Amino acid sequence: MRQRLLATGGLIVATLAGGAQPGAGAATSEPGLTARQATCVGQLNKDLSTKARVGQLIWVGMYASDPHGADRYVADYDVGGVVLLGGFHSGVSATRAATGHIASFADPRVKLVVAADQEGGYVQQLQGSGFSTIPTAYYQGRTWTPSTIQTRTAAWAGQLKAAGVNVNLAPVADTVNKDFMPYNRPIGYYQRNYDYVADRVAIDVRAAVGGMHAAGVASTVKHFPGLGRITDNTDTSSTGITDPSTWPGSAYLRPFAAGMDAGTEFVMVSNAYYARIDPARQAVFSPTVIEGLLRGQLGYQGVVITDDVGAAVAVSSTPVGSRATKFISAGGDIVLTATPSSVPTMLEAIRAARATSPTFKAKLDAAVLRILRTKTAMGLTSCS
Repeated sequence: MRQRLLATGGLIVATLAGGAQPGAGAATSEPGLTARQATCVGQLNKDLSTKARVGQLIWVGMYASDPHGADRYVADYDVGGVVLLGGFHSGVSATRAATGHIASFADPRVKLVVAADQEGGYVQQLQGSGFSTIPTAYYQGRTWTPSTIQTRTAAWAGQLKAAGVNVNLAPVADTVNKDFMPYNRPIGYYQRNYDYVADRVAIDVRAAVGGMHAAGVASTVKHFPGLGRITDNTDTSSTGITDPSTWPGSAYLRPFAAGMDAGTEFVMVSNAYYARIDPARQAVFSPTVIEGLLRGQLGYQGVVITDDVGAAVAVSSTPVGSRATKFISAGGDIVLTATPSSVPTMLEAIRAARATSPTFKAKLDAAVLRILRTKTAMGLTSCS
């Protein structure tokens, strides 16, 4: 069965599995803009205030238990996006009312990203009338053909779009070896991986990205460079989060490269450590991972976002403001925080670093431009 599926996905296997570096020759995911749009983005970048530009670097949690709690962060701090958390289980219509309400606070020149974790299985934030019950990625990958995954993902993404969600924090591109799945708490234990063979995961990731794009929803390939070789969950632990084996030529990078080749708008970087890439720094704070491996070796030019760095235990020893500045210094773009109260501290730290470091300012400026280009390609700016 899987041999036949691999044959249908031969383009990915031929491109990524033949001993070349993962991602070699893959597309860079730079948003395709017309000359008019590119000129418009340049002018928009100049016209926005510093406050508005810096705000684009933050996505904040919006909770089902207090859906208006994030309003002030959009209205007063100009954050660039919200992430629906806490289980929005009242169906498409109610979710649409909540997302429409908060989107109304955004600057009409740069509209709001509304994101959700809608992977399926144990990770499906949006449920209720109008939302399908999505099986785990592992079920999908082991049961369905890639074309079926793409078709069904498109249908689920259409439900997101109807609910006012424009970014899915999926697909998961992590590979977990079969025997290790019960011991891999972040991914394998919950069957969030499509398969236990990297080339198979690559085919399914490509299909999932294509399905989301068919419905007009942006995708997020995660959690780079992979959480499949750690034991504990970075959300809940600061130990057991070092990957001892992934290296820059690892097969485990192939699913990420496939997602980039398929044009994913966002890549999420993990909060884990990688002993054979940068043993001293977590991936989210590592220029070796972000600038060297992701942007350099794999050629990715799109937007890089954090996993949660607000409530995650893995980053708890790093001061709140430094979580934002260290990520941007490492070459990242968007800081995702599930803790709304951390937003003022993060923004203050970013502004202070911008005022005192020309190097940091240059990285911030590059990040803002990437975000504006991507939002324009998504139809979310006045330049779209």
